[in-house]
Amino acid sequence: MSDRRVIFFDVGNTLLFPNRATMLAPIASHCHPTLEHWQALERRTKAEFDQGMQAGRVDHGFWWTFHTYLLTELAEDAGIRDALRQELVRNTQDSANWDQILPGTREALDRIGAQFRIAVISNADGKIEEVLSRCGIADCFESITDSGIVGVEKPRPEIFEAALRTMNARADESLYVGDVYSVDYVGARNAGMEAVLFDVAGAYRHRHEPRVESVEQLETWLRQ
Repeated sequence: MSDRRVIFFDVGNTLLFPNRATMLAPIASHCHPTLEHWQALERRTKAEFDQGMQAGRVDHGFWWTFHTYLLTELAEDAGIRDALRQELVRNTQDSANWDQILPGTREALDRIGAQFRIAVISNADGKIEEVLSRCGIADCFESITDSGIVGVEKPRPEIFEAALRTMNARADESLYVGDVYSVDYVGARNAGMEAVLFDVAGAYRHRHEPRVESVEQLETWLRQ
């Protein structure tokens, strides 16, 4: 796109990453998955979730499925598993627990922000701006659109349209960067925006859509 002027970012698994110790506090610490195991579960969940979204039949949310796989692997008793899953999903949906930022993120955002107007669109709980502030990057963005405030979540076009209005921007001059194909990529494309997958876990290496695995790769992709 030759006239790209505005870049919107997702937050979870794009700008900020899970505080796994806090999220998984209900589980004994010696049972916590490694980062490699966590990302393997993420790849498995994305494959199932995207397939269900595309088929129009998603019985449960992304994190319900993710934690079901995790607890099944831990061989938890079924009754205990249900209660634990509810607590784990609540912890994952608490934006305060997404406070891990990769080194160099602020610097990369400053460089990108020198060339493009940048903003955020996040499915969150109404408090994502506070978390971005705590992590030292909220001031990088001209606007922060939080589904918990807007009242509608990605992939519905209304949240993308609301964000575009905050930036007084057109969809056809805007790019969205997010990590879930059926929510972020498809949602943005259906709203008329360009999109790129931010795929740290490598869930979409088999796909042909534009994808990057780091903010540094995103910078390179933007220059091409």
